[in-house]
Amino acid sequence: MAAKLNNLAKARVFLVDDHPIVRRGFQLLLGLERDLSVCGEAESSSQALEKMIQLKPDIAIIDLGLRDSSGLDLIKQVREHLPKLKILVFTMKSERMYAERALRAGANGYITKEEGAEKAIEALRVIMQGKAYLGAQVAEAMMIRLAGGGQPGEATDLLSDRELEILEMIGSGLGTRQLAERLKVSVKTIESHREHIKTKLQLKKASELVNYAYNWVNRR
Repeated sequence: MAAKLNNLAKARVFLVDDHPIVRRGFQLLLGLERDLSVCGEAESSSQALEKMIQLKPDIAIIDLGLRDSSGLDLIKQVREHLPKLKILVFTMKSERMYAERALRAGANGYITKEEGAEKAIEALRVIMQGKAYLGAQVAEAMMIRLAGGGQPGEATDLLSDRELEILEMIGSGLGTRQLAERLKVSVKTIESHREHIKTKLQLKKASELVNYAYNWVNRR
């Protein structure tokens, strides 16, 4: 297998992560690989899409926790403009709620940052062979859910990707103004999202939403 990989042209990897240290780490690690190379990087969704359309990489590593937009939204946009691009999600986001959404959006693989960059490199090679890749934690969580040990059909399944992201932030202790600053939107926009979330989860009061979000985040 190693000899076969060495004879192939290097796969061009594009990095999307809002943490410079993560992008730098991948730059250093992939620089040591004979079959992989970094062709570009971006810290935001809007910047990433524009650059990827221009550079046309073979595969992208995308974090879901981007500041200007959900990584899930970026995956959907990439699928529209670059349908053949392979995508690996490398994120701190909970695999129990986000892995299935990422795969439905068009990702070819999902791995948490807890499993390390070396596992991500392994995943890149598997995905470049036309296969799907799930990290050990992701695979276990999805198997439990499919086997009936999880909670399919949860109320949170009704939420949009952005609403789920906001629910997670509320559960982590962020208030309306903090959410607006983090997501770079108006307070009014956040308030609108909160109302939609309450309606979908059949909650009436703001305090009920906070309690629900806190319990949801801490039981995962």
